Formats: sequence, C-alpha cells, structure tokens
Amino acid sequence: MAFELEHKDMRALIDGGCFFGSGGGGTRTSALHLLEYFKVGDFYPTNRVTVVSVEEAREGDAAVLAYMGAPEAIAGCRYPLGPVQALQSIARRLASEGRRLAYVVPPESGALGFLVACLAAARLGLAVIDADGAGRAVPSLPMLTFAAVQVPPRPAFVVSHNGLEVELNVTPPTDATDYNDDASVIAEQMLRPIVASTAFGEFGGLALWVMSAEQLPRALPIRATLSRALDLGRALHAGELGSTEALLAFLARRCGIQARVLCGPARIDHAGANTMGGFDVGTIDLQSADASLRLCYENESLLLWDRHQPQPLAMAPDSISWFFPGPGPQVASNGDLVGNDGRLAAHYGGRPVCLLGWQAEAPLRVPGGLILWSFEQLLASLGYPGPYRSIGQLQEVR
Repeated sequence: MAFELEHKDMRALIDGGCFFGSGGGGTRTSALHLLEYFKVGDFYPTNRVTVVSVEEAREGDAAVLAYMGAPEAIAGCRYPLGPVQALQSIARRLASEGRRLAYVVPPESGALGFLVACLAAARLGLAVIDADGAGRAVPSLPMLTFAAVQVPPRPAFVVSHNGLEVELNVTPPTDATDYNDDASVIAEQMLRPIVASTAFGEFGGLALWVMSAEQLPRALPIRATLSRALDLGRALHAGELGSTEALLAFLARRCGIQARVLCGPARIDHAGANTMGGFDVGTIDLQSADASLRLCYENESLLLWDRHQPQPLAMAPDSISWFFPGPGPQVASNGDLVGNDGRLAAHYGGRPVCLLGWQAEAPLRVPGGLILWSFEQLLASLGYPGPYRSIGQLQEVR
C-alpha cells in the first residue's frame, strides 16, 4: 500500500534505518544534517515523498541510487547534489530510448541510504520503492540482490559533489568462468578508485541498475524495509523501546526478526577508523563483565570476536547492530561512534551498550551465490578465511 512521508517522518526513518544498517548505510549524523535542509525552496519543490510497494511500481522504470564512499567524507553535505545529478543522467538516457524514470530504489537499509533515495525523489518528482537490495547495509555492489540476479549495472553514473561526472559501461566477457568476471564485481573494482580520488574526495553519488516493472519482483525479494525502519524509528521516538528486552520483543513481534544479544551491557573502550579507498575502516573494542570483544568493520560491521575464543561470535552477512538503552541517542552507525578526531564520540562514551545480531535475509545466504561469495572474500581479507556460519550456529558452539 502506497503512503506518503513528510519531513516529520524522516527522522524516524533515519533512526530505524540506522539500526537496520548493521553499523553502516551512512551515518545518522550525516543523514540528520541533510534533513535540516529538506524544506520547500530553490532545491526541493516539495517536502513530501510517495513510497510504493514493488507490486505498485508499474508506471515506468526504476533505478538504484546511493552515495558511494566513506561516511565521514559525506557528513558535510547540505544537499545530495551528486546523487541527484547521477539520477538525472539516468533519466535522460531512458528518455532518449522512449522510456521514463518513475521510481528510486534504495540500495540497502541504512540512515543515509533511505534518506538520500527520498530526498532525490522529492527533488525530481519520483516515488521511492519500499524495498532494498539487502535488508542491511553492505560494503560492495556484488553483495546486493540486483547483482545476484544479474541485472546489468550499466549505464552507471557516478558524480562528485562538485559535479564531476563519470559514466561506466561494464560489459563482462562472454566466456566468464567465475565471479571475478561478474559485471557488478568489475563495476565495484572500477568505481572505488574513482570515488577515492582527490577529484571526488572519497565519495560520490551513484545511479545504476535500471529496472523495468517486470524485473523488479525478482530483483527485490527483500521488501517493506522502509516501512520496517519507519515503524522502529517511531517506536524509539515514542519511548517504547527503553530497554534491550523491549527492543527484542518489538523485533520479534513487528518485524519477524529473532535477534540475539551478542554483547551487553558493555562499555566501549576504544573506537578508531581510517578513511581509505572510499571506506571508513576500523575496529571498536568493548568490555563486558564476562568478555573482551572486538568489532571489525569496513563501513559496515563484519566480524565480532571474543578475544578469548577461537572463532567469531558473529559475522556478515548476518546483522550486527548497536543499541544504547536509556536516554540519549539509542542507535548509531560505526561512523557515528568515531568522531572527527578518530576517537570515540563524546555523546556515546561512558554509556552502556548492547550489540544485537540476527541472521541475514535468505537471498544473502545462498550457498555458492555471488552475495555470500563476496562476503566470504571480504571476511578472509579481515583474517577469517573460514566458511560463513550463522549467528545461531556460532552461539551453539560457544
């Protein structure tokens, strides 16, 4: 069922998206900064956005829109100039073919991922589809459902905040033998150096994966993710989720998610990051009464270790999300926790925190599939060369 979002709804969407982003999906801070300027004026003709279901998106084509790059670098933007220009380039290309761009698709769940799709839609008079490519945030393009079902990632337009535009048209070899030759893998490898360049300043707006109404159901099996984030954000703002127990009950009852407490209550001892290659890369150390933990992230949370255990407590693609019970901001991305000085942000320091985890959506866990293969390659680069094990399996072993 289609519904409208107003400015007042966006803050709830940001907080819900932040929680479901598994530590990534853009920072809550940068999303709130963009939201400050979402008002009717020279840039935005309206402060309302229509959200439609996959089944309702029948009036034209859709394209995926995102910021690509390091969350810390994005934080100073007032308007999503790069994403809007990238989407306009897609619209012009479609118009030249007698087609019409009607919908924006968020690439992933996340504070910035959801908000930018809505802001660009408001700017250009489009609707947003209530679904995304992962149900969480992910570090790279091949980890999304559009890539897994082989929607061509061409044309792809990436645009800097200052208007520098690059078009990428990846045609993979016809004799490709493994995932290293996949079009989305190649696109990721080519786009990262572009956004990491001095000319782009570690981030850019990206529009790609043009889809017809007939392609959408297969490309978007993970649905109602904006609705889910909006519901959670509203419950947080209403004061209904003051405890971890209340949040776990909400996730089970309203979202069908059986989450587990991976750590908590705990305190954060250290948080640090380096910005490189379009990523914020770092570790966050926690101490609880019975464990000393380290979270490894590359924008998104990827591995959680107990330093006294031989294997992880949780690993991507399963979700690992922050929750701060009590007063103050209750959700955060990894980028929110690390301040501009590379240290733990002051309004999160000293507060008790819990890490919650739950199993990834089924399309992300297909054995031998592109998405799981991509996650396993990334985990190996972080020091875990083994196979994917779900949170449930790891907790049973523990």
